[in-house]
Amino acid sequence: MKHFKLWMFLMAVPLAGTAQGLKGSDPIPLDPAVKTGKLKNGLTYYIRKNAKPESKVDLRLVINAGSILEDDDQQGLAHFMEHMCFNGTKRFPKNQLVDYLQSIGVKFGQHLNAYTSFDETVYFLPIPSDDPAKLEKGFEIIEDWAFNTILSPEEIDKERGVVLEEYRLGLDADNRMEKRFMPKMMYKSHYVDRFPIGQKAILENFTYDKIKKFYRDWYRPDLMAVIVVGDIDVAEMEKKVIAHFSSYENPKNARPRKFYEVPNHKETFVAIESDKEADGSQVRLVYKDYDTAKPIVTVDDYKKRLTERLFAVMLNKRFRELTNSPTPPFTFGGSSHGGIMARDKEAYSSFAMTQDGKQLDALKTLVEENNRVKKFGFTQGEFERAKIDVLAGMENAYNEREKMNSAAFVGQYQGNFLDKEPAPGIEWTYNAIKKMLPDIKLTDINSLVNGYIKDDNRVVVITGPEKDNIKKPTEQEVLAVLNTPSDNLKPYDEGTTAVGLLRKEVKPGSITKKENNARLGTTTLTLSNGAKVTYKKTDFKNDEVLLEAVSFGGSNLYTYEESLKTEWAQSGLSQAGFSGLKLNDINKFMTGKIARVNPYIYEDTEGLRGNAAPKDMEYMFQMIHAYFTDLNFDTEAYEGYKKKQISMFANMGSNPEGYFTSEFRKFTNKDNPRYTPMFPGDEDWARTDYQLAYNKYKERFANAGDFQFFFVGNIDDKAIEDFSAKYIASLPATDKREKIVDLGIRSLKGEHKKIIYKGSEPKSKVLIRFRGETTYTPKEDLAMQALGEILTIKLIEQLREKDSGVYTVNASGGLSKMPHGAYRFTISFPCGPENTDKLTEAALAELKKLVDNGPEAKDLAKYKEGELLDYKKNIKENRTWMSNLKNSYTEGENPEDILVYEEKVNALTAKDIQAVAKKYLTKEKIVGVLMPEKS
Repeated sequence: MKHFKLWMFLMAVPLAGTAQGLKGSDPIPLDPAVKTGKLKNGLTYYIRKNAKPESKVDLRLVINAGSILEDDDQQGLAHFMEHMCFNGTKRFPKNQLVDYLQSIGVKFGQHLNAYTSFDETVYFLPIPSDDPAKLEKGFEIIEDWAFNTILSPEEIDKERGVVLEEYRLGLDADNRMEKRFMPKMMYKSHYVDRFPIGQKAILENFTYDKIKKFYRDWYRPDLMAVIVVGDIDVAEMEKKVIAHFSSYENPKNARPRKFYEVPNHKETFVAIESDKEADGSQVRLVYKDYDTAKPIVTVDDYKKRLTERLFAVMLNKRFRELTNSPTPPFTFGGSSHGGIMARDKEAYSSFAMTQDGKQLDALKTLVEENNRVKKFGFTQGEFERAKIDVLAGMENAYNEREKMNSAAFVGQYQGNFLDKEPAPGIEWTYNAIKKMLPDIKLTDINSLVNGYIKDDNRVVVITGPEKDNIKKPTEQEVLAVLNTPSDNLKPYDEGTTAVGLLRKEVKPGSITKKENNARLGTTTLTLSNGAKVTYKKTDFKNDEVLLEAVSFGGSNLYTYEESLKTEWAQSGLSQAGFSGLKLNDINKFMTGKIARVNPYIYEDTEGLRGNAAPKDMEYMFQMIHAYFTDLNFDTEAYEGYKKKQISMFANMGSNPEGYFTSEFRKFTNKDNPRYTPMFPGDEDWARTDYQLAYNKYKERFANAGDFQFFFVGNIDDKAIEDFSAKYIASLPATDKREKIVDLGIRSLKGEHKKIIYKGSEPKSKVLIRFRGETTYTPKEDLAMQALGEILTIKLIEQLREKDSGVYTVNASGGLSKMPHGAYRFTISFPCGPENTDKLTEAALAELKKLVDNGPEAKDLAKYKEGELLDYKKNIKENRTWMSNLKNSYTEGENPEDILVYEEKVNALTAKDIQAVAKKYLTKEKIVGVLMPEKS
């Protein structure tokens, strides 16, 4: 279950607008593929058949009630009620609900979930649809959630500890600063007093009648929607909805479902907040709309939303260009018009992540760029590119209309029920947008800014770390920036547009050999320069082709000094662009085209990773060619990248959990001479050598013959053969073949406990790690993975449900083969400082039961059901096949093993799992504990 902080600025893809054959006043239709209706008691339902993933259905129960409706003595109980729905219902007493769902392959937290926000509470239940009994149980569960949760005193008291642990997780710098600036952001609004997590004292002490009252008042048919999307029969599902939900009545004299406003204000509010544990600096400029937000109902409403989207696309491209400059004003910046927490209020917002102490400079840039648009508008070139980009995104969605996962539709219908968001379907949307885009004028876009930017209803929020060497801006300085005249502003410089991605003539090579693997459905091409291309044609998605290229070697082939000087520079090399083109030139050229490639150098491999739409696949191949042969060397671009990285990493160690992870890794790698810190400091950047990193990159990518290229997706045979011969076979190559190098570096050995002190809040974290050398076998690897899943089930039962000591807990493990055989296993959980020893002992006790006795049959069955359910879904995903092909190559394993994975999972026995537990998890371990700083 999740508690979401709602800080939502709408960036949704627009759907449609005025078009030939459509009148502006026409209502937007509901997708004809969805069956919708309302029962006599007011409950709304949406039902749609969608066969991806196969044999599965997504059920969702949506309650149009959240924390905003709590009474003063109920603060936090909307969210608490969400928890209680998993802790005992009429048909599933106590924890039988989670136990049953796990038995049919539904994983708690991963598949089964829920969230509570200010205005709604939503329950997610994905279940198999090919078994009538399981399907019926699914409807019984959501019916029980809606009307038959038991709320026994015993279970309420047990769950207090779990909810308080979730409350504890939120105690951080962001939370502290948010509490201070939110009264200004949501001035005189009830939302300020109703954050979903609630008040600690109320969570600890509320009487049972208070939560029962909330359940009676707000869990009622007229505030509910049931959504059913999946591989189902629509008529049958409608009968089930009617059968399970028609008999319930709304309470007499039902409390009105009130909606709370966010009042307007003449003042400009400025909030300047800092915290010693803040891990970044930010500035947010918000211009709240005067009027109450209205639902998008008509075609004209759609046109307005599309116009707003085009505005945001153009302005955000300008921000992106600034961040790619040699002197970036901020690490990231963006603007949009959309919702701010409350349903009735929208705002135009600009946001930037900055260097320490540079929020005022960033605010100046945000104001300047907004004023530049206000004074000069956007250019015709920007407008045309924005329309191309929006249409390309819609075309991509349209091409995938038959391949969309059910979850995407469920989300649309939830928005339709709660916020009257339109859900007309992709066919109507795509056709309408194609027709209406030409009707939108640049003047329509440019006029928006006059309604956005004003002198009242305005809020500026500045947050960042509290340090002695950082001067906080004053409110007067902020107001001065807002009121700076725009007299000296110049129009946006359109610049020039590149005519292509390559500047050098490409002399094609050839294909010397072609082999097919009928079992895998792959084709392997051997090229004239020795490079190999393996591709798999799939029909999982219509508009996707994935790329992975890999070669053995990596930075393990560098000397110790070279590795120190290049570690942090390597990821910035691509910031220089290629073929003499800067990043901004490349981005402009790629308008409307879907293709990207990113190079990397890891410790033992180097390679490329990317994706493209089939129609744009040639651009992906051109990028491959350019990254091998024509990477730019640009010191200014690199320095700009370095400034952004320094800004991003500067305060990550201030966050207690980030600091703990960093220090624990440092401790366990103290015998590793090549260890580099998680968060580079001034010394690390000072010794970085851009020229050396560039030279080593050229060295690593000098021999294409040592690379294996993989492509998975909707691939045309002739196209990939032609592109491979032209752009890959033409790459420079030699006969030299490198291997993965094992430098002999090993993790810390022995039994250790490391306590790390950081943070002001009463928050701790425990990390128990087993790691060492072994001989890799696929069977033991699978058994270790299963052990992690099964132990997670037992730890949830013990540490969460029985001890009420944690909100979340996880165990995971596995074996690896390269660069040397090794095993790994980790148990981790956050908790209260006073409980670290007790819960560590409890976790290790659960592990010892598996070592001594092996898993219980029911828990092994739960693992298998969940794993096979995931496998059936994942085997029809391009990324699964890409991961299998690439990992099988680097690990020296047989890629055909994926075809018998079900057999391997089914063959796994309790003895197999007990054997790896005994073999690996009775050895030395390292325990890391995060504790708050001593006062």
